[in-house]
Amino acid sequence: MANTKKIKGVIAILTGGGDVPGLNPAIRAITIRANREGYKVLGLRRGWAGITELVRDKKADNSKCYMVLTNDIVNKAGRTGGTFLHSSRTKPSKMPKAHVPEHLKDSYNKDFNDLTPEIIKNLEWLGVDYLIPIGGDDTLSYGVRLYKEGVKVVAIPKTMDNDVPGTDYCIGFSTCVTRTIHMTNNLRTSAGSHERILVMEVFGRYAGFTAMLPAMAGSANRCVIPEYQFDINHLTELLVQDRNDNPSKYSVVLVSEGAMFKGGEMVFQDSEKDMFGHAKLGGIGDLISSEIKALSANYNHGKTINIINQKLGYLVRGGDPDAVDSIVPMAYGNLALDLILGGFHGRLVVLKNGRYDDVPLDVVTNSKKIVNVDKYYNIKRLRPHYNRFEMKPMFLMAADS
Repeated sequence: MANTKKIKGVIAILTGGGDVPGLNPAIRAITIRANREGYKVLGLRRGWAGITELVRDKKADNSKCYMVLTNDIVNKAGRTGGTFLHSSRTKPSKMPKAHVPEHLKDSYNKDFNDLTPEIIKNLEWLGVDYLIPIGGDDTLSYGVRLYKEGVKVVAIPKTMDNDVPGTDYCIGFSTCVTRTIHMTNNLRTSAGSHERILVMEVFGRYAGFTAMLPAMAGSANRCVIPEYQFDINHLTELLVQDRNDNPSKYSVVLVSEGAMFKGGEMVFQDSEKDMFGHAKLGGIGDLISSEIKALSANYNHGKTINIINQKLGYLVRGGDPDAVDSIVPMAYGNLALDLILGGFHGRLVVLKNGRYDDVPLDVVTNSKKIVNVDKYYNIKRLRPHYNRFEMKPMFLMAADS
């Protein structure tokens, strides 16, 4: 007789926002454990876009919207970076008219449309019992919306910026810091050879963790972060002094992409915005480099100092995860399954003070996670503030900061 073993339920996974190393290990952990426990697992493609574009017709080709996940599929991808489910920055609750799927245009024809009723119907049509979104605060904020509408959601935090509230750690952060330190150290040889100041632009739209941790680990003399508007003259003076005090005659500053000059604003590549209202940042490193070069002679006996200007960008996103971003996603995936097997939902799995836990999902929309300047950042020295490390969390700056 054919194997007619009945499944316990259906779990759907999606990855939204920017890609990071560690997403595929998380998908792998969820799928293998869920299949072993008797659940069917669906991978929703392209973040919220796949489930938005699904056509509720058994004859329709929805292969671009979702796929059934098996152990063979996830084992192949589980050691790699990126997300094999692909990703997007789609926001179904505020869908521009031009992005509404063709089969829904007659019903949703406003400039901006809330497609949440269709998302819920699509999840029901697929038979989804639990939804696991993996993403940053934008992706997870829509997960909160669905939870409030009755969908059973268990979420996993992911973002290079490490700024999802409620958790000390987001998937992707360790690899970002590891790569930043490595590439900064690589460029030291060029900066030293030519006696220059090295300016490195790193990720960090609203939070400066990706600049703070590498600087604290010794890869930079100074860092400027979104939480504190810096004075360019003060920064230049410090970097010139750092360079001249260094026997190798170079200095390094890490610049968060969201950093701002005193009295200024964030620097954007252009005016185009995604569905979450974010314009693409970029260019603050160029501006700082230009200003430092122009001002350097004022603090260097009238002699101008040349600059090495490097934007890391996608270099820290791509490639395989490091050890932490292989281990933590595995644990987060199993934490999500622990909750589902216990019948819990509306939760965010987290790392808090070195221990795995879970918190209410709405922490994502009820709070912000940024660097506590008073506690962790020395505004006179423009670098992390060192204090007692005893009983601090692994990455030093906790979620409640």
